[in-house]
Amino acid sequence: MGALDLPNVEPIAVDATTECHITPALVASRMAEYLDIPAGRILEPSAGTGALVAALLEKGHPAEQIVAIERHSSLKSALLRRLEGEPVEIICGDFLEYAKGARVNFSGVLMNPPFRKVRQHVDAALSLLYSGGALVALVPDTFQHDAAEEIETLPNDIFALAKVRTKIVRINR
Repeated sequence: MGALDLPNVEPIAVDATTECHITPALVASRMAEYLDIPAGRILEPSAGTGALVAALLEKGHPAEQIVAIERHSSLKSALLRRLEGEPVEIICGDFLEYAKGARVNFSGVLMNPPFRKVRQHVDAALSLLYSGGALVALVPDTFQHDAAEEIETLPNDIFALAKVRTKIVRINR
């Protein structure tokens, strides 16, 4: 497919207040590979426009075993349109509040959390992992966690509107 043969894709407007930085498809695909969870429920706690969920589906994870959480209704609407027909469980709400009352656990977490509260989001996600589970996250380069394995350093220009140094980490539970 040439540059002029791109499929007709509806542009998604993302309000700056959402802190949503859309994960590029190639990065999302690699993150789904790094998760390397053969079976079980997968959580995407800051689903945004659905790039990470789409990558999981492309890698063959069953849609009915994916839970996506998005707190902004406009992003949830875009997510619903993108995943139309897929039985992904989509929850509109604040992930940190969800994690406090959650009675479920997950085999894996794939996430690009809000950078202002990255530590809180990662810790909350880890609290929802089964023993033997894994978390893969796109985080600021400054993020540190004793159990985190840095998998990849990303270029400064992966996000269209933000120049920020980022990396992908994996944490096994």
